Amino acid sequence: MSEKKMSTSRKQHLKSLMLQIAKTEIEKEQTEREAEKKRYLEEHCPPLSMGGSLQELQELCKQLHTKIDVVDEERYDLQSKVNKSAKEIEDLNMKVFDLKGKFKKPALRKVRMSADAMLQALLGSKHKVSMDLRANLKQVKKEEKEQDLRDVGDWRKNIEEKAGMEGRKKMFEAEA
Repeated sequence: MSEKKMSTSRKQHLKSLMLQIAKTEIEKEQTEREAEKKRYLEEHCPPLSMGGSLQELQELCKQLHTKIDVVDEERYDLQSKVNKSAKEIEDLNMKVFDLKGKFKKPALRKVRMSADAMLQALLGSKHKVSMDLRANLKQVKKEEKEQDLRDVGDWRKNIEEKAGMEGRKKMFEAEA
């Protein structure tokens, strides 16, 4: 294992060589890109011929405006095609999910609806069932709670009775 490992100085030297090679490659790519850009601009954008008269400048402006209009129309057409294809892709993805059996869960909103309105929505307007859900709830009597509190009595007396060893002894006797 130790024979196959490189020394750190050798690693650093190779790393620096790789960085130098990468740097020269990046510089070459940048110069090629700039040359390609110049070539493209020379082909598609002829040099601007500025005429001396006002009519020639106006004609040039009109030509530029017509070119701008054409480009805007093309951009709009392409944008509408992109939107249409994106919609088709979304529809096809939904069909794929449906065929796989995995459904994409939609974002749910919280809807406040009474039980009567929910039953009417489910069963239709034919059934007019009124459910009073509160009537089925268990009724709690307040009188029973008040009696329990009176049985407990004063809390200070309970603490004094339970204080010390005698109080604990009474607690054990009461439990047994």
